[in-house]
Amino acid sequence: MNDSSSSSRAGAKGPPALDFKSAALYAVRVVLHDADTDALLAALEQRMRDAGSFFENEPVVVDASGLEAAIDWSALLTALRGHALHPIGVVAEGGNLQAARAQGLTQVDLSSPPARPASVPAPEKEVPVVAPDAPAPQAPAQAPEVAPAAMVVNRQLRSGQRVYARNTDLIVIGVVGHGAEVIADGNIHVYGPLRGKAMAGARGDASARIFTTQLDPELVAIAGVYRVIETKLDDSLHGQPCIVQLDGDALQFVPLAAKN
Repeated sequence: MNDSSSSSRAGAKGPPALDFKSAALYAVRVVLHDADTDALLAALEQRMRDAGSFFENEPVVVDASGLEAAIDWSALLTALRGHALHPIGVVAEGGNLQAARAQGLTQVDLSSPPARPASVPAPEKEVPVVAPDAPAPQAPAQAPEVAPAAMVVNRQLRSGQRVYARNTDLIVIGVVGHGAEVIADGNIHVYGPLRGKAMAGARGDASARIFTTQLDPELVAIAGVYRVIETKLDDSLHGQPCIVQLDGDALQFVPLAAKN
């Protein structure tokens, strides 16, 4: 009975138990500028304190390509994991690369991969000339995929509250108070004072923007590039309608009045 059942399963045609497919993954890049362990751990502690929970549970690639001095990889990776970050790869050379590999990290090439060549055309063959057939009826065009509707939050967000709009924009109608966090994979619109933390393009969309009618944030970020607002912004920006966008590797604050 069991042998018959096993043979039946083995001979049945169906989907394979696993398959390999390409995937583009988003990861936070942690760039090291110093090999000193104490300096690295202190900087990590400060950065994570500034960013709140923005980077929690994100995969991390450690970029040590600018360093030749030996790094204490065990201490660094333990600290990263202690902040709910998940190291998966490394960019390094020489001894640092070997030491990182020994800790289980995979070497990562951050340069853009070459474009895949187009499919090779088949050799040309002589094609007999024939009278054209009557055009076949065309199938109705498929409707384009509809983008996910924006998430709308129609209330005040207080300290400790966190809202994440996955794969779409976030619209907040109300105050984002001090200590509150708003995160979106797309754009963020705040129709009210933005006094907490806002991160747009959370999965790496550098074209995402933050719009607010009253700019007074603790932190703003786009595609992982963030700025902590420690002192009052210039009067042309503070409390004013504003757009925050990414210009290269720097955040740019554009008063909405300047767009008119």
